[in-house]
Amino acid sequence: MNPKRITNVLEKLNNADALLVSDPIAIYYLIDRMIHPGERFLGLLLKKDQKPKLFLNTLFPFEKEEGIEVVDYSDSDDITKILSKHIDPSDTLGVDKCLQARFLLPMQEAAIAKAYVNGSLAVDHTRAIKDEEELELLRKSSLINDMAMERFKKLVYEGVSEKEVADQILDIYLELGAEGFSFEPIVAFGKNAADPHHMPDDTKLKAGDAVLFDVGCVYKSYCSDMTRTFFFKEGPNEKQKEVYDLVRKANEDAENYVKAGVRLCDIDKVARDVITKGGYGKYFTHRLGHFIGIEDHEYGDVSSSFTDLTQENNVFSIEPGIYDPETLGCRIEDLVIVTKEGCEVLNHYPHDIEII
Repeated sequence: MNPKRITNVLEKLNNADALLVSDPIAIYYLIDRMIHPGERFLGLLLKKDQKPKLFLNTLFPFEKEEGIEVVDYSDSDDITKILSKHIDPSDTLGVDKCLQARFLLPMQEAAIAKAYVNGSLAVDHTRAIKDEEELELLRKSSLINDMAMERFKKLVYEGVSEKEVADQILDIYLELGAEGFSFEPIVAFGKNAADPHHMPDDTKLKAGDAVLFDVGCVYKSYCSDMTRTFFFKEGPNEKQKEVYDLVRKANEDAENYVKAGVRLCDIDKVARDVITKGGYGKYFTHRLGHFIGIEDHEYGDVSSSFTDLTQENNVFSIEPGIYDPETLGCRIEDLVIVTKEGCEVLNHYPHDIEII
């Protein structure tokens, strides 16, 4: 169990008397135990001045731990009745965004709480500020990703398909000490690089193609995420070089703008203005970045609509892109840790144009 994280969550719970967390990832974050409940109910009930209560089906073994009360139930039990014995009917109950309607609706019908509110932000805002242990794991995960990128580019040769390259990525990660993917890798050749979420297919590589890798791994439960765009055998033409240089400048200007206390939407604007002034604004079709940690995409993003201020030890991506199928699909992505006066860039693989 992580008492400090639980305390931080409860301090942020301003709109409810108690919080029922059902997201297995969030529960892992709070009690250091990963439980995959499948279709069965899993819940962690938090309330100030009370011991956390974990509602867990007896199907799942759980070594009892001091500080957590485990409430066992079986498949034949009514989970709503069990919850009602532990939730004060006069309380406003916070529930998280992952609680399924098939559990929530019976709770509401049985009136086991006075009212129900979305309590997710209490957990989300806590997870958004990484502690030192988390930061070290994120650094290590990104270091593995940097080393892996050096090896990924050596997988390409004329006539190889995107799928053939992608199928070799997991083995490289495992050899470097990662546990697996943080998301399915994107390998895109030529015009496919202009599709931001292209999935590897049978497209074969030819001279002059762009080669885009958007890849990430998991190290001790923490994710990495990086994108680099290369050129195969032949350097970019004048228009492609213009696009690449705009994306690189957008990335680096945004990273230079990052520090604690700036609006996330303004970081997005710095990068977007570079690309728009360069004449390619309509080809930058997504937000600039997303928060990351135990999950590749966590609550919080770097977009025009997200006005929250950055805080020290936020970790998010900076990933501007231009996706013009007639010229070039290009993205350059790094992860950054927000510091008081700037940011620490976690990816050290160069941004320079590289012919492979």
